[in-house]
Amino acid sequence: MELEDINTVAVLGAGNMGHGIAEVVAMAGYDVHMRDINDEFVQNGYEQIEWSLDKLAENDQLTEDEAEAALERITPLVDMEEACGDADVVIEAVPEQMEIKEDVYTELEAVAPDRAIFATNTSSLSITDLAAFTDRPGQFCGMHFFNPPVRMQLVEVISGAETDAETLDVIEELAEDIGKSPVRVRKDSPGFIVNRVLVPLMNEACWLVENDEATIAEVDSTTKYDMGLPMGSFELGDQVGNDISYHVLEYMHEVLGEAYEPCPLLQRKVENEELGKKTGKGFYDYEDGPGAEIPTDEQSELVKARLTASMANEVAKLIGNDVAPPESIDEATKLGAGFPDGPVKMVDDFGIENALEALEAAYEETGHERYEPAEYLEERVSEGGFYDATEADEAGVEFDAIRVEYPGDMVGHIVLDRPHRMNTISGELLEELSAAIDLLEDDDEVRSILITGEGEKAFSAGADVQSMAAGGADPIQAQELSRQGQSTFGKLEACDMPVVAGVDGFCLGGGMELATCADLRVASERSEFGQPELNLGLLPGWGGTQRLKHIVGEGRAKEIIFTAERYEADVMESYGFVNELVDNSDLEASALELAADLAGGPPIAQKFTKRAMLAGRDDTEAGLEYEASAFGHLMATDDLMEGITAFMGDGEPNFQGE
Repeated sequence: MELEDINTVAVLGAGNMGHGIAEVVAMAGYDVHMRDINDEFVQNGYEQIEWSLDKLAENDQLTEDEAEAALERITPLVDMEEACGDADVVIEAVPEQMEIKEDVYTELEAVAPDRAIFATNTSSLSITDLAAFTDRPGQFCGMHFFNPPVRMQLVEVISGAETDAETLDVIEELAEDIGKSPVRVRKDSPGFIVNRVLVPLMNEACWLVENDEATIAEVDSTTKYDMGLPMGSFELGDQVGNDISYHVLEYMHEVLGEAYEPCPLLQRKVENEELGKKTGKGFYDYEDGPGAEIPTDEQSELVKARLTASMANEVAKLIGNDVAPPESIDEATKLGAGFPDGPVKMVDDFGIENALEALEAAYEETGHERYEPAEYLEERVSEGGFYDATEADEAGVEFDAIRVEYPGDMVGHIVLDRPHRMNTISGELLEELSAAIDLLEDDDEVRSILITGEGEKAFSAGADVQSMAAGGADPIQAQELSRQGQSTFGKLEACDMPVVAGVDGFCLGGGMELATCADLRVASERSEFGQPELNLGLLPGWGGTQRLKHIVGEGRAKEIIFTAERYEADVMESYGFVNELVDNSDLEASALELAADLAGGPPIAQKFTKRAMLAGRDDTEAGLEYEASAFGHLMATDDLMEGITAFMGDGEPNFQGE
């Protein structure tokens, strides 16, 4: 089956995951049959979809016509044959119990066409075991969405023991076509990627508290404010549901052995029905207490070492058993769990030898199998990490938070590459951006710079507040971070080449300060701008208080900063901040075209023009003096003669920068 052969998708189950998947698939243009066991369930799911589509339209994420069309493509059904009799793909999203799924697949197999691919949304159960309930193991795979499907980008595409490669390929293409980011899981292994990392991490957090080695406050303070994860471990458990974590652990324990024994603390929470937010109480009290109030200053080196070691062991098992490579593990965990960096990179940064040492110490002390180091972990210590040492480029620069591309026409393209974090700006990104500017300025084949953000949601939504919080509220560190941003953005502003910012989506806070340092800005119609720092009790700290006024005037700059509001792209165009406003689909092409046009200009004259304008920003006399000196210098260049000759001959100049 090819992607173009898929027209009708059946979704089995109209609960939270089922109706979310149905909505996503319908928005992408497919006909969807959503089926559940009775009218009440399926109608409730349909109403939830209608409400969600209305909200998306209300927030301008869809037009009203698009929302109505998506809803019209969804048919709520109860009869299995009517729902699946002509389906090309069936996505099963029924409760996570083998007995229920066996009944569903037995009934489904009797009515589905032979061509249909079956994809299960299970979060942990064996794909191979589920496929055995059908007569088509080659056309059976996992297609694990994350909650809520409308917002979460990740889809784990999981192979069973007998899944055909063609099945996996077309399901990955389908995931991409509905706007998701598929990550291939090569082997059927409990927990797949994300849950295989997160659930043992949660279990280890519980063991630390159960054994009086740490408090809940210390664990969550360390997880959130030292390791920099989106939530504390116990905070996340309460959010997901402690029963969910426990049941996944039970399955891992059954299949993988004693290393995955559920901690008694977690078991007691489930037995007492303290399941987290959904019951009002879990590790934190959400009804009679303040909820997850996590201290910022109770970090523990023991907790950090033990939790990082837990991740290291699970990562080693995944890579060593060829379930997934390091890049896939990091991508999946960033997209599916919101990690700023993936666990593989976190372990390498922590020091793989330090993680192994922490495991060996705990194993020697307790003898528990969960601390027994994986063979592959021990192998990689001699290599210095999970990632292979890569050859740096000829300038000795490696990038992780950004990409540097060369699209031709003498343009160097810097892409802010943190779409899972809305391309927010961290200290690491600032370092890499500074190195990229140096790299491009030293390249004689590059004459202009284009900066964009990966994805359609954000050029950059601002500073990475989470990574800042991980560093603690240290005023000295905050000053250094401000100076680092000022220096990096100032280097871009003072760059001798023209710089174009291609803005698509959110351009907020530090992201807007970055765009301010470009010479010209092209924006898509859906873009939004703003400096929201004052809403946080801060001020723009990367040059925004100084640079913005030179583009929009002091009055407008004060309006933007003091109100901390968001401004539509057409408003910012009227303010003079946006130089060119284009259709959403044309953003990158238009920005690249402008950058290429500028790259064809006279590089020496462009350099002196930028320097003269900067010199005269606060001292007109100094600027005029620089202008006169540069004018005299340019009179003796070959570029001037090239320009005059082309002008006289009505041709296009070919400037060489000489």
